[in-house]
Amino acid sequence: MTTGAVAADHGATLGQVNPQDGAVPPTDDQTACTDPDGPADPPLGDGVEPPDDSSVGDAPPADLLDLDRIGRDLDGVESALRRLDDGTYWTDEVTGDPIPDEVLAADPVARRVEA
Repeated sequence: MTTGAVAADHGATLGQVNPQDGAVPPTDDQTACTDPDGPADPPLGDGVEPPDDSSVGDAPPADLLDLDRIGRDLDGVESALRRLDDGTYWTDEVTGDPIPDEVLAADPVARRVEA
């Protein structure tokens, strides 16, 4: 439909209130959303590039997936859980001094108090 066309189901011109039921017929923008193929993509602004869909489903680049770091993190968590079970979680492994709560809050896998 175009602006000014009569909406048969409402008996009013697009954008005008139907005096019989008070309904406002949809505008051209609203009827575009009912297109079975879906609405058209909005135009991109200056300098905006569309997303590159060629990498969908590909593995992330090696620099984003550091398996060694992930393994070290997991080892630290497992060690912290063992120390928690043993009752030594709050104790420096080398000196035997208590590890302050604020240190453990900042780094839950901390094993030592840094001097």
